Amino acid sequence: MGDNARGALLALASFGVFATHDVVIKVLGSGYSPVQLIFFSVTLAFPLALVMIIGDPEPGTLRPRHPWWVALRTAAGFLTATSAFYAFSQLPLAQVYALIFATPLLITVLAIPVLGETVGIHRWAAVLVGLAGVLVVLRPGQTELSLGHLAALGVAIGGSTASIVVRKIGHDERPVVLLLYPMIANFVLMGAALAFVYKPMPISDFGLMALIAVLGWIGGRIMVAAYSTGEAVVVAPMQYSQIIWATAYGALFFDELPDGATILGTGIIIASGIYIVLREGRGGRSAHRPVSQTRLRWETGSAPRASVLKRFLRPGRFRQE
Repeated sequence: MGDNARGALLALASFGVFATHDVVIKVLGSGYSPVQLIFFSVTLAFPLALVMIIGDPEPGTLRPRHPWWVALRTAAGFLTATSAFYAFSQLPLAQVYALIFATPLLITVLAIPVLGETVGIHRWAAVLVGLAGVLVVLRPGQTELSLGHLAALGVAIGGSTASIVVRKIGHDERPVVLLLYPMIANFVLMGAALAFVYKPMPISDFGLMALIAVLGWIGGRIMVAAYSTGEAVVVAPMQYSQIIWATAYGALFFDELPDGATILGTGIIIASGIYIVLREGRGGRSAHRPVSQTRLRWETGSAPRASVLKRFLRPGRFRQE
């Protein structure tokens, strides 16, 4: 088996773990506020983060070299985590994933002002087609749009912003800075709001909270291995396999089946995202390749984005991350 095939299989396994992670969030989200879930998932993830921090070989302080960019990434991470936990508790799994899949489209647009990327007519066309797919899923005027739909779009907006900031400053900032600040922000802000929404949790639900942290960690580790083994242009499209998991899990646990509009819109969004990755993989104008070389997975606040985790595990080898 070649490296690309192994990388693709590892990516499929990683996104399967992440889909299971999201199912646990949805199960708990039916009974608890996102504030409470994020607070405890971050708290339970701190021991894992501590292991990474101890193993960080890079000298320096925890003061960011680019404080405003780090602040933007922290705010984006907070928005992403809050929106994701709420969206999964309110909408069918497949519908949430369909809207999150708009992330590569937004990264392509944000790469123009932030990275100085030149986007040609083909990728612009793919972005417009993908956004049309988002409208197909949302069906404005035909279906009642809720805060859950807005939250799912917030995941895409926050995730794309966090990703593009990491690509902007990742070669300068210590991984520990990129990891720690979003976690601290989620811990402090959610902790401050916890008193207003707290509900007592039985030990079994605490166990599920710990499972969220562990699954996020495992999924990130496997994804790192996938990108270390195969080419990004092969590994990146594997993220769309989550829609298969979402359909299966939705039918099995939540009596959810995607309707025709969701299936059609998802197909349009996936096709546009894959086209963008393939165009970047061909080189040409895409000097930074912001989509295919970005780990397209939203952040829970309980586990680091894989692009940060990768630098911890293989320091010095991936300086272009």
